[in-house]
Amino acid sequence: MQRDKTIRHDEEKTKLLNRLKRIEGQVRGVEKMVEDDRYCMDILIQLRAIESALHNVGLEVTERHMKHCVSHAVKTGEGDEYIEELMRILKQFSKSR
Repeated sequence: MQRDKTIRHDEEKTKLLNRLKRIEGQVRGVEKMVEDDRYCMDILIQLRAIESALHNVGLEVTERHMKHCVSHAVKTGEGDEYIEELMRILKQFSKSR
């Protein structure tokens, strides 16, 4: 199964990168909270927010993959391989939660 490079439209790429940069900023904020000996519960709340944000980015990437890559693979007769690959990854995600 040959993987083509995924081409994202500039608007889509910008949106995704901006979300990741916000998450990066949240992580830096938590680092500062630890350095400043902030209350554990406040840190845990921020960590959960980061997890949620990453999860949502993952869902967005998954949705795009399904609508573009998997859909195209089904149309060209390679659907089973792409679906199996996606299911392996989704199972890994569900184990880590």
